[in-house]
Amino acid sequence: MSAGRRPVPASEITWDPKSDDPQGYLATAIEGDQLAYALEALGDPDDVGLKGASPEIALQAAVCTALLERRSALQVVRLRDDHKLSWRRIAAAILDAPEKQSSVRRMYDSGRRNLGTP
Repeated sequence: MSAGRRPVPASEITWDPKSDDPQGYLATAIEGDQLAYALEALGDPDDVGLKGASPEIALQAAVCTALLERRSALQVVRLRDDHKLSWRRIAAAILDAPEKQSSVRRMYDSGRRNLGTP
């Protein structure tokens, strides 16, 4: 290894498809390279993962982001409906900003729409 170069870290993801991913979201994100592209974009602030300006990389990172946004909205619904947390407490937990209660209310509304409930 050259002086000044750090070893490249490696990661391994393991999960039980039945208990950890019953709807198959994680499997889809991994098999479709969405997770890989999103991590590449996250880890490369200069190029945002767009080596060669590949539209496919941008698309797959965006698909993964949209899925995570939907899942976050559903978590807000659970925090509010199941755990009876206040808007302020949810905003503090999710956004690290208790004053952003209107933002978590919008997430809540989005989550309810995703669930098909008013």
